[in-house]
Amino acid sequence: MTATTTPPTLDATTRVGLYTTMVLSRAFEDAMLREYHADKGPGFDIGKGLVPGEMHLSSGQEPVAAGVCAHLTNADAVTATHRPHHFAVAHGMDLRRMAAEIFGRQTGLGRGRGGHMHLFDPDTHFSCSGIIAEGYPPALGQAFAFSRRGDGQVAVAVTGEGAANQGAFHESLNLAALWKLPVVFVVEDNDWGISVPRSASTAVPNNADRAAAYGMPGERIEDNAVEAVYEAAGRAVARARAGAGPTLIEVHTVRLLGHFEGDAQGYRPDLEDVPGRDPIPTYEATLREAGVLEDADARQIAAEARQRVEDAIEFAKQSPIPDPATATSYVFG
Repeated sequence: MTATTTPPTLDATTRVGLYTTMVLSRAFEDAMLREYHADKGPGFDIGKGLVPGEMHLSSGQEPVAAGVCAHLTNADAVTATHRPHHFAVAHGMDLRRMAAEIFGRQTGLGRGRGGHMHLFDPDTHFSCSGIIAEGYPPALGQAFAFSRRGDGQVAVAVTGEGAANQGAFHESLNLAALWKLPVVFVVEDNDWGISVPRSASTAVPNNADRAAAYGMPGERIEDNAVEAVYEAAGRAVARARAGAGPTLIEVHTVRLLGHFEGDAQGYRPDLEDVPGRDPIPTYEATLREAGVLEDADARQIAAEARQRVEDAIEFAKQSPIPDPATATSYVFG
């Protein structure tokens, strides 16, 4: 089943809420991009920035996280990919502790030990990993625990289209369907599994079609349409909460930036068209045309997002760097 942009059936509050989440996520990533390349100041290498390690940004994929997480509470679980910021923001992670972790500071979620690809937050049941398709099996464990508990919690497992050929992907779908676990599988199709298009690595045109092989509903959302994502996720989450089992949702989204920060993207023939596919100004225009969003509203949402993000960035900068002598602390169980 394939869905495209749907008629405006959502109320104004919900639509503005989706837009607000997308704006906050982009503000966070824009700030991280800035700090990643920032000059540390005297005594440091120029251009190395304040953020250690690699950086994988999700700019352009905000509709997926906003549409899915709008149906979740902090009691529900999310396992994300190595490109996790939009889901972390949309799921309500504390921005200060998240920023501090990305900066490698002691006040971070993992006391600065994990970095941006390894954000773990028990307060929001959030985790992510740099290993392809790694989040699917842990989501099954969480969903199994939720089903035993019987209180209606669900797990959401996110991966990219490049991971849909991994054994962990197929084993997880099979077991979730067999046990009717309350899990929603989400595939973000940003067209480029690192540097290879789907057509060069995958035999089926839509990964959502693979759901039928495991006896679960599958739905593909085109056009990076946040409202279509919201409605599909609403059906999937309701099905999971009711004990009817898992659903697979694939969203055709867009990666505005490279696979990692510094990726020259010489493999992409679509780079000239990418700026015009930015979902935030597109959705903003839709809401303005519908009379749901005024200039003052948009300015206020953007200003509040920047304020929250800059507060988090400043908190991270002022937080202490872990003492090297404690490098092995908090690492082993």
